Parts: sequence; structure tokens; C-alpha cells
Amino acid sequence: MNGICKEPTNNSLPSGENLNVFPLTSDRGTASRGDFMFSADRLIRLVVEEGLNQLPYKECMVTTPTGYKYDGVKFEKGNCGVSIMRSGEAMEQGLRDCCRSIRIGKILIQSDEETQRAKVYYAKFPPDIYRRKVLLMYPILSTGNTVIEAVKVLIEHGVQPSVIILLSLFSTPHGAKSIIQEFPEITILTTEVHPVAPTHFGQKYFGTD
Repeated sequence: MNGICKEPTNNSLPSGENLNVFPLTSDRGTASRGDFMFSADRLIRLVVEEGLNQLPYKECMVTTPTGYKYDGVKFEKGNCGVSIMRSGEAMEQGLRDCCRSIRIGKILIQSDEETQRAKVYYAKFPPDIYRRKVLLMYPILSTGNTVIEAVKVLIEHGVQPSVIILLSLFSTPHGAKSIIQEFPEITILTTEVHPVAPTHFGQKYFGTD
């Protein structure tokens, strides 16, 4: 497993059997949708948890059900998720499994039929998103154009690139490079960097292939 993590941190996700299983079951013709979703959800959970590790936290006193007290930590207030529809919605449940009350916004971006340029059709965010750290969810980075447009929309709503953590499953080198060149302060987390990205992910995951 390869990991990209741009400033302000420089971590990578560790390799392991759980991370290598998805490429073995991701082929359109050989993997059932159930197997595909199972493997994808495992990767999503790992990426989400690593993204949460990048968020700021503060020390606190934790009291157990038996009354025992110990020093712990908790997330600081002001975090949210934003999924880029439709494939990004596949990652929402993984985020909610870790943070049940986290607020999640959505962006719909599609290619214009005439110009083939990425175009924003819909955006719905928490009203105070400019105060929040943002976990931007988009599983497959091919050209990076869709994510670049999404980040531009977030900036228009007052979000700084330095507080955006992009959660991805697969990325091409070109896609990751394009995003980092446009927004050097953004943080990107991905499980694999490969010249060929599984662009059929959304169709396979949602059963529309």
C-alpha cells in the first residue's frame, strides 16, 4: 500500500494483507458485488481512521462505567465530512461508523457535455464550514480535476486548503500531482498510487454497472 500525505503531516498508511485484498477482487468480471463492497468498506474504514488521526485533539479526563478515571483525548470541536457525489457517498458510512454525530456536506460535480470540463451542479455544506476541518471524500483520483473543482468550491465558502484532508482509495500519480500543484497545503491520504485507477468503482459499489 502506498500513501501520500502532504503538509502539514508526512505519514503513510502501512502495508498489510487487509490492504492488498482489494486489487484481487476489484475486477469487473470476477468479483461479486458483495465481495467488492466488503473489500472496499475495509479500505474505506482504514483510510477514514487515518484521516481522523490527522485531526486536532485535546487531553481530557475519561471516567469508565466502573468509576475509574484516566487521562484520555478527544477530538476538538469543528470537524465535518464532505462527499463528492456519487462515489464519495460510499465513504460516508465508514465515517459515521467512527463519528456518529459528524456533519456531512455534499458536492455534485460532473463533466460538461460540450466542454468536458468539470462543472459544479450542487453544493450543500454546514453553514459554519469555514470554521471546520474538512474530510473530503472521493475514492478514485484519476485526473484530479473533480477534486480541484470541489476544493475551489470549499474555498469560496471560506475553507482554507490547509484544513482539508482528502480521503481516497486509489490515485494515479498524475491526479495526486495535479491536486498538490494546485493546492500545496492540502493533505491527501490514499491506499494505492497506480497509473491505472479503477474508474468503475462507483458503478460496481452501487450496483449500476
